[in-house]
Order: sequence, then C-alpha cells, then structure tokens
Amino acid sequence: MAGSALAAAPKVPAVDQQAMRDTIKTLASDAFEGRGPSTPAEQKTLDEIVKRFKAAGLQPGNNGSWLQDVPMVAITARNPTPLTVTGGAQPLSFTGGNDFVIESYRVVPHTEIKDSELVFVGYGINAPELGWNDYAGINMKGKIAVILVNDPDYMMEGEDGPFRGRRMTWYGRWPYKYEEAARQGAKGALIVHDTFPAAYGWNVLQSNWLQRQNFVQSANDGMDQTEANGWMQKGMAEAIFKAAGKDFAAMVAAAGQKGFKAVPLGVKANVSFDNEFEKSLSHNVIGIQKGTRRPDEVVLYSGHWDHLGHCTPDAKGDGICNGAVDNATGIAALAELAAMNRRAGPAARSQVFLAVTLEESGLLGSEWYAQHPVYPLAKTVGGVNMDALYPTGPSRDLAVTGGDKSDLTAILRGVEKDMNLVETPEDHPERGHYYRSDHFSMAKRGVPMFAVGRGTDLINGGKAAGEAASEDYTRNRYHQPSDEYSDSWDMSGIAQEVELYYRLGRNLADGSAWPNWHAGDEFRAVRDKSLAEGK
Repeated sequence: MAGSALAAAPKVPAVDQQAMRDTIKTLASDAFEGRGPSTPAEQKTLDEIVKRFKAAGLQPGNNGSWLQDVPMVAITARNPTPLTVTGGAQPLSFTGGNDFVIESYRVVPHTEIKDSELVFVGYGINAPELGWNDYAGINMKGKIAVILVNDPDYMMEGEDGPFRGRRMTWYGRWPYKYEEAARQGAKGALIVHDTFPAAYGWNVLQSNWLQRQNFVQSANDGMDQTEANGWMQKGMAEAIFKAAGKDFAAMVAAAGQKGFKAVPLGVKANVSFDNEFEKSLSHNVIGIQKGTRRPDEVVLYSGHWDHLGHCTPDAKGDGICNGAVDNATGIAALAELAAMNRRAGPAARSQVFLAVTLEESGLLGSEWYAQHPVYPLAKTVGGVNMDALYPTGPSRDLAVTGGDKSDLTAILRGVEKDMNLVETPEDHPERGHYYRSDHFSMAKRGVPMFAVGRGTDLINGGKAAGEAASEDYTRNRYHQPSDEYSDSWDMSGIAQEVELYYRLGRNLADGSAWPNWHAGDEFRAVRDKSLAEGK
C-alpha cells in the first residue's frame, strides 16, 4: 500500500440511534411517496437530506451548492421485427421476447440492423493485464459480436483461475461486454443467455428488457455506443451456429482457453425496432467536512436516496414502495457518520458524503458523479458505500462483497480485530454482486471502495435467526410496499454497522496511505494511471 503505515484505531463516538430512527421514519413515510426520482417527491427528499446534512455539520460539497444535476434519459424499445439470419444452410427467423430481447443505448427514434455479419468473440473480453484479448486480429466495424456471459473460468469451484474462477469479475458482467463491443467498433452485441452463468432465468430478461431503460445523458446522445445490444436464448445461438456449419459446444470450449481467436460465422443478421425516449433531470446531494492537513485528499461515503416511488398496490391497496431499508437506512447512516465525525473533530483528509439518485435505475447517480467528479478521482483515497442496513441485532461476523481485491483488506482486517468480528465468505460469488451497487461506479474508475456489512450470525439467535430475517426481508419486503419503517425496529445491529463504517472511513481519513487494487485485478491499471496523472 502506497504511503505510510495505517492510521491508529480511531476513538469512536457513540452512534445516535434515535437520530437515525428519525431520519428513516421521515424519509420512508408516505409523505415522501417512495422517493421516486424526477417526481414531485424528489424536491421534498432533497430538502430533507440537505437539512440532515446541515444538522450534521457538513458544508455544501459542490462548489457552494448542495446539489449536483444528474441528467437522465429513458429509452423504450418498441415494435421489434423478427431477427432474421441469412447466408447459412437455411434462413432463420426469431421472435422478440421469446427468442431474443434487444434495445439501443442511442437516443434515436429508430434502429435498423441490415445484413450485419455475426462474429463469435467468445467471452468478449479484452484484459491486457491478463494477456487476454478475444478481439485480437478482428475488425468489428459493421459487425455484431456474439458473446458468452460470465468469465471463461466460471465453472471452477474455487478462485484460482485467471478470472478468479467461480467468483465473477467485471469482465463477466453484461454491461462490460456491451461497453467493450462498442470500444471495438461493433455495430451490435448479442449475449448468449445461460441460466447458471447469468445467475437468473430468461424470464428476468423478458420482464426487465421489455420495459423502459434509464441511462445518464451523454453529450453525443450515446452515439459512441453500439447501435443495438441484446440477449438471445441459448437455443437460438445453437440454431445459428448449426446453420453456419459450426459446433456451438466445441466453440464454447475453445473460447475458455487463452489465445482464443474470434470466429466470423459467415451469416448475416437483420432486425429493426423503434425507440421512445424521454429526458429528465434528477440530483445527487453532496456535503463535505474539510480535512485539516490534507484537505485536497478525499474519503468518500455514499448511499442512494431514491426508491421506486408509486408501485403496484398490494392486497391492502398500498401502492407506495417506501424503501425504508432500501435505502432510507443508508441515508440515515450517511447523516449519522457525518455527525459522528463532527463530534470527533475534523480528520486529516476531507470527507465527502454523497447521497446519490437513480441507483434503482442502474447506478445512474453514482455513474454520473464518477463521470463528472466534483473532487478528482486521482485525489479520492477510497470510500465506503452503504445500501440496505437490516433492522436486526448485532452480529458476530461481517460479509465482504467482492472478496479480497485491494489494499483496503488490510484496514478491514484491523477493524475486524478491534470489533471482535469474524469475516465470512460471500454467498454466491458467481453472481457478481460487487458490480451491482453504487460503489462500483467509483471502483471501475480506479477508486478502491469498501462493500461490507453485517453477516447473518446474530449474537442473539445465531445464523438461523440471521438467515431467517434476511429471507423474510427478501421474500416479503424487498421492492414491495411492505418495506416500511416500524417503531419496533431493533436499531442495535444498524448501529454496529455504522460503527464499522466509521472505523473504516476514519482510518482512511486520518491515515496517509493510498490503497490500490491487488496486482492483476481488473481495476489496477486504471488506478495506476489515475494516480500517475494526479501527481
């Protein structure tokens, strides 16, 4: 880890549980209508967060303003034609929704792909630090990339493979694959769906991809992206490969080996669809506590303020998804962490508190901040993200999302010891949860971010009680009107989690170390470049 030794364990101010209750109860009340971005409830939500930040002693964090504009665009694909494939042993035609789903990131009224050659690019990965490039030697201009989901070594049980085996990396996530196809100049990208490596069934894609999709606005309306991105059923891919005279299973096996070369399939695809789009504006809230000795160096705390707003009514007719746990708890934690740091006195480094919008729409608020940082990412030491703190008692363990990826692990291990916590393995590392919350927007641009929280081994009730509480929330409250605050909540576990976040962040803020990603990690190169440019 660059820099001097880690900071000494901080003296931890008491967590004000009542203050957190008040914040959660207010933000999750029906008066805030589920905190939908770009709705009349947004301004009320922003005002409340600013009030809490002021009370916690923060200063406006965006050049004298509390707010950062986040322009967004919603795009809905309509009226897709069948996707036809010609040039093979026989012509093929596939139906939208049943066989494939497709959309465009471009803000254009109509998309038409005509006679575009299909090229199998394996897992669609370009990872220079691993000496792996599925696009080596192929010109993708005007062509459609056919891509496998997940990483080449996802079938391994452990994490010893070049792409960490069973644990999914950023290269295995579908957004990366579309981004890389665009960087390679492809006209389109189609990912082959398979339930286990995707971590969800085709029904999820049918449900989500046939609805409107939200994106942050770009200066060129997304014209640097591919014209069309989509998924196709595995059976559709097998039929295309067979018509092209290729053995699908054999080519999948070849794609898992280093040195794989992209294979033009010798067939061409045609498809078209309309795009409805709507532009709007939401906002991030930014507060800062200036550092005393190195104020230009920043430690970042983040959590999303948005939820689903008005949603499908439940059996009682309640149609407001209040988002008490998800994520009024995270905003309450942000405000309380600011207050705790005020009580402790300023740290050596500045501490920035970022309440982001549009997490539920795909991490768009944090993505916009990462694209347009108020504080240079080269001067951002690291940070802590907070999302969905469960109202249960304290635990004996903590869970780390993403595993051991960076120098932050050294800080975490010290805090574990100080708090008498045991680290437990992440459940389902193959699902890539590290890449699905707001910390990731910073991580993929090089900033190491903690993604940790209480485990399920509760002091009162053990794992059985913790797992039952987690299952109850997931099944009966997550993204439902029943995610509501109750005065009966046990706040002691949330307080334990906030103490954890305080210790982690304060260690960074009082120290002088510059954590980096471990050698070979997918984000190491971008961090190295950022730090070099920031000197």
